[in-house]
Amino acid sequence: MPTGLGLSGSRGTVSAPPFGGGRTGPWALVSPGTWKMPVPLFLLSLALGRSPMVLSLEKLMGPQDTARCSPGLSCHLWDGDVLCLPGSIVSAPGPVLVPTRLQTELVLRCHQETDCDLCVRVAIHLAVHGHWEEPKDEDKFGIAADPELEEPRNAFLQAQVVLSFQAYPTARCVLLEVQVRAALARPGQSVGSVVFDCFEAALGAEVRLWSYTQPRYQKELNLTQQLPALPWLSVSADGDDVHLVLDVSEEQHFGLSLYWNHVQGPTKPWWHSNLTGPQNITLNHTDLFPCLCIQVWPLEPDSVRTSLCPFREDPRAQGNLWRAARLRLLPPRGWQLNAPCSLLAEATLCWQAPGGGPCQSLVPPLSRTNVTVNKTLELPLLNAHPNLCVQQVSSWEKLQLQECLWADSLGALKDDMLLVETRGPQDNRSLCALEPSGCTPLLSRASTRAAHLGEQLLQDLQSGQCLQLWEDDLRALWACPMDKYVHQRWALVWLACLLLASVLFLLFLFKKDHVKAAAKGRAALLLYSAEDSGFERLVGALASALCQLPLRVVVDLWSRRELSAQGPLAWFHAQRHQTLQDGGVVVLLFSPGAVALCHEWLQDGAAASAPHGPHDAFAASLSCVLPDFLQGRAPGRYVGAYFDGLLHSEAVPALFRSVPVFSLPSQLPDFLGTLQRPGSPRPGRLGERAKQVSRVLQPSLDQLLQAPGAPGYPGDCTRDGT
Repeated sequence: MPTGLGLSGSRGTVSAPPFGGGRTGPWALVSPGTWKMPVPLFLLSLALGRSPMVLSLEKLMGPQDTARCSPGLSCHLWDGDVLCLPGSIVSAPGPVLVPTRLQTELVLRCHQETDCDLCVRVAIHLAVHGHWEEPKDEDKFGIAADPELEEPRNAFLQAQVVLSFQAYPTARCVLLEVQVRAALARPGQSVGSVVFDCFEAALGAEVRLWSYTQPRYQKELNLTQQLPALPWLSVSADGDDVHLVLDVSEEQHFGLSLYWNHVQGPTKPWWHSNLTGPQNITLNHTDLFPCLCIQVWPLEPDSVRTSLCPFREDPRAQGNLWRAARLRLLPPRGWQLNAPCSLLAEATLCWQAPGGGPCQSLVPPLSRTNVTVNKTLELPLLNAHPNLCVQQVSSWEKLQLQECLWADSLGALKDDMLLVETRGPQDNRSLCALEPSGCTPLLSRASTRAAHLGEQLLQDLQSGQCLQLWEDDLRALWACPMDKYVHQRWALVWLACLLLASVLFLLFLFKKDHVKAAAKGRAALLLYSAEDSGFERLVGALASALCQLPLRVVVDLWSRRELSAQGPLAWFHAQRHQTLQDGGVVVLLFSPGAVALCHEWLQDGAAASAPHGPHDAFAASLSCVLPDFLQGRAPGRYVGAYFDGLLHSEAVPALFRSVPVFSLPSQLPDFLGTLQRPGSPRPGRLGERAKQVSRVLQPSLDQLLQAPGAPGYPGDCTRDGT
């Protein structure tokens, strides 16, 4: 028996309807009365609802059939059943009522509160068929018409509608008499409907309905419906446990099998046992997978097996499946995704540069298509490289797996430059170098390493010093080593260090104010969730106030052009790298929207947040911020803050409380002291600066609390990163 699986006894029985012969078709001759099998209400609830104790079906008390009609119609149900004899189609003598559409609804007919049978309610929609006779010429010219000719207009249209029901081996026919005032009837238009309650049927039966008039003026209507089947078992959740309740007759011997039903390949048994009913089986939530199915059958020759796969849409099962998935790279250039079930995921090839940062996706050579699990696939590469990685992205909550070739036998990551070659007509080609900021064209004037070394990289490619990784008719990938350029720069680095030491020595000779001015400018990267314009204005006010202090503030509000050009994720990684490299700090501004995003990424079952805009760097940054907190790298590099009145301290996720979290503006002195370099301002001067920031911040906070969503934001100081 698998881990977490237990058995305990319970009581319950299931009875099956008898199976016999009977007449079929709308014209079958039957005597009044139908076969009936009472079914316990508990078993009906198992078949018709997820929860055994909750029913959404309407209950009808009493055994009598009834009929009711919509306003404008009068109707009468004949006592007892009638013979089903449609007869031949005849011509209508004038306007007549005919059925045009049948609708059904499942209800419960209860003889007692807990003794109910499944019943089919039928609605017959009626319309006028045929036309009135045209009036004589004298009527058109205003001559008085004969009152006897107008009498039909004031009379009633009457129809006898037969409703025939068949659910093998049962058949019934009832007769409904319907009337409508002729003056209210228009040819070809609906006049209303008649509802009949109701035809009893067994669970799992196929129901057939016919309707026509006597005499019959048109072809009969027909409708076929499959009723829900009585299950062998039901599934219910209780905390972390899942219960499988098998309502099998006491002392009934049956087989039970739990198995993984693969879309690709054969089923894989997990657990099998022969049991005696009834049973209550408990599964731990960690055992759930979308392809976990249950099969039950009586231990009898040629018995029918009942199968159920109840966890296909279960979020816990989806999470277990992705956490159990493993991505493997197989030598020399093969890869495989291993998982217990079929997995909706996409695979991409990416380039992982040394020094961290995201793995940059490469469009060739892997297309974003669903991957077949447990099957070896070949990487269409000419040569392997340690910086080439395979990423597996799941459609479930944006989780991903990544495996790099360097983790096997090719050694550590290399400081190589990846060149992307694009080939055009007439042997025209263009080259760009893949960098964190994007693909930089060679020989461009950009201030990047690839642009500075563009001519040398082009010469290396032409002289055969670069390794070709992949190519097709339109594109190619090249890896060019950068070791020699690193060695050439060591002399410049030493010279720069000497110059820097000289400059620092001169700086120490200046006055203290000049020394403080030199220490001025610690970077502070503000991250927030752009949930509305009012909150953006508040963040802008805070950033503008912090600019007046010895701080170099970076916020996406002031870098929208760069953000649009690079994308939120690339922009954030570049700013975070620069900020932490300069000894700065990343400030996480928590709001209700930011807390919801954090919970979503932490997979604690919070509701999915609303779609984020193209400038929301907070949503893009979580993939890099969360690993720093999970791996203990956050203290000293991150600071948290929230605004008074917008959030409580308990709302900040516990993971982020490993760093100081301040409430603004009430804790502004401590917040500013954390942002400053150690020993920068004296405590008295720090309090004065806190008052200045509070005076700038408070009006925007009051306006947001009173009228959320106010547009605009201040910001007059020199903005970093524009």
